[in-house]
Amino acid sequence: MTAHASYGFWKSPITTDMIVADSIGLGQIVLDGADIYWSEMRPVERGRNAIVRWRDGQLDEMLPAPYSARSRVHEYGGGAFSVADGIVYFCNDVDQRIYRADGNAAPRAITPAGNQRYADLIVDRAHRRLIGVCEAHDGTAVTNALVAIDIDGAGSPRTLAKGADFYAGPRLSPDGKHLVWFCWRHPDMPWDVTELWFGDVNADGTIANARRLAGGREESILQPAFAPDGRLYFVSDREDWWNLYRWRNGRAQATLPLDAEVGWPQWVFGESAYAFLSPHEAMLACNRGGLWQLVLLNLTTDVPHTLASPYTEIHSLVGTHGQAVFVGASPTELPAVVRYDAPTRGFQVLRRASATTPEAGYLATPEAIEFDTTRGETAHAFFYSPTNRDFVPPPNEKPPLLVLSHGGPTSAASPVLNLRLQYWTSRGFAVLDVNYRGSTGFGRKYRRALYGQWGIADVEDCVHAARFLVEQGKVDSARLVIRGGSAGGYTTLCALAFHEMFRAGAVYYGVSDLEALAKETHKFESRYLDQLIGAYPARRDLYVARSPIHHLARLSCPVIFFQGLDDKVVPPDQTDAMLRALRAKKIPVACVEFDGEAHGFRHAATIKRALEAELYFYGRVFGFTPADSIEPVTIENL
Repeated sequence: MTAHASYGFWKSPITTDMIVADSIGLGQIVLDGADIYWSEMRPVERGRNAIVRWRDGQLDEMLPAPYSARSRVHEYGGGAFSVADGIVYFCNDVDQRIYRADGNAAPRAITPAGNQRYADLIVDRAHRRLIGVCEAHDGTAVTNALVAIDIDGAGSPRTLAKGADFYAGPRLSPDGKHLVWFCWRHPDMPWDVTELWFGDVNADGTIANARRLAGGREESILQPAFAPDGRLYFVSDREDWWNLYRWRNGRAQATLPLDAEVGWPQWVFGESAYAFLSPHEAMLACNRGGLWQLVLLNLTTDVPHTLASPYTEIHSLVGTHGQAVFVGASPTELPAVVRYDAPTRGFQVLRRASATTPEAGYLATPEAIEFDTTRGETAHAFFYSPTNRDFVPPPNEKPPLLVLSHGGPTSAASPVLNLRLQYWTSRGFAVLDVNYRGSTGFGRKYRRALYGQWGIADVEDCVHAARFLVEQGKVDSARLVIRGGSAGGYTTLCALAFHEMFRAGAVYYGVSDLEALAKETHKFESRYLDQLIGAYPARRDLYVARSPIHHLARLSCPVIFFQGLDDKVVPPDQTDAMLRALRAKKIPVACVEFDGEAHGFRHAATIKRALEAELYFYGRVFGFTPADSIEPVTIENL
């Protein structure tokens, strides 16, 4: 039986306990013969990254607690483990050393203690070594290189390539005689300008005749890999979209030109959007506007075949010998590790991110929308209506709207089942997940439309998206909220400081002072603002003009902040500065801090507290009492 209740008062079975109790984050996948390995980020274990193995239908734990396979290279990590012949090599989170785990034996370190971090590991069997990226921290200096690590822990890591600011994607040819990688230099980011390099592997393991094959000022090359027959493939956006190319006769040849992205920005290591099923066939994951498809490509004829698949988001795609494995999700299915069998063209779910999926009557479905924004351009978003089969709102009442501004800012909204989003829609909130200009999935031109315009174009798109729904009569103009984390937190603060559209905001580890960020952020992003804003200090005027901390005269609505105290990407000082300023102005403000959390929350208790505190905050601001029992949050000036 349905009950009549205003939006926000709805009681939902999608509780924070459900969200964190048995949920895991599914990450990197590695194949070792017929065995399949993957990493699991487990909130209930305080964010520990476990490694599990699937063998003949059985799951086995490969890392004893408290070991956690997590790299801190670039702060975002990725590519934290590799496997060969049943031996797992992994970067241990607590000390960033590489360990090897042999069967039931306790893991043992094979790199010396120090200030080095490692990522993007591959196994070179011929030389009994790992090859990967090393990031060395020496006081204030940070240097990156490709290195070789003896798998038995003999000696120190050996440098294979150095000189560029950043390295990624080392991959060996099937015969072990060639190594390929890509690199880039400040002030470029890897989704803007990279170079593809190729070298010969000598008998002693050194690299000879290293030469640049491709890359330039208007090209981002990612994901190099050798096919089983030894041909080199890579992803390039030289024609606007990240497409798959092969290197043939001294030049790059497009295998399948598409208005779709075969890949995503290189924020983390170890990702891939294509895999070889045989010497003659590859599988590609193709993204257009946030919707993914699987495509089989005949490598002899370059003839594609779109594969019927229930999955609309795909990542961590690997493959070999007639099978592919990936993490897949859809609007009705939570992420899962999925195996594809080429002979039968069937899909098998090996592991789900959660054992619990709410009933359909409590789940909102995404609606893709396009809307006009500034400068005569079009932006994109996914809209979710409030959905809860147990409740009906009063006649003529319109729901509050929660606008989501994603991070990156090169990330993207994805229309897959996300219980943290459904937490809001099942309680009576409409949600709008915005793919503002700068988002991935729409080609290089759209991705770069934010350059020089960060804090302007992204904010305009969020404002115009909310206005679009108000004009359509779908949401309550008096209850518009914007929220975001990291770069999305900056967009949120700019929307509140420079526009009057929203009535409240939630900021997760967000940027408030661009000048402070330019001075104290980590190496990987230390020159990113050159592209997004302008060179510093030459364009200090822009940094000041677009920093919310300097423009609070128009900010008059309540704001809640969430901050990890160990955050090295957006340090807590950014949040502290905003808190002091809003307190002085007597604006309603709250802050929830979490010790032991860095950039992005990983602990179950943190995730639970943050969601509940945000709901409590909106209830106080808009005058409703959530049906949930929530620990109160101190809100100053309210």
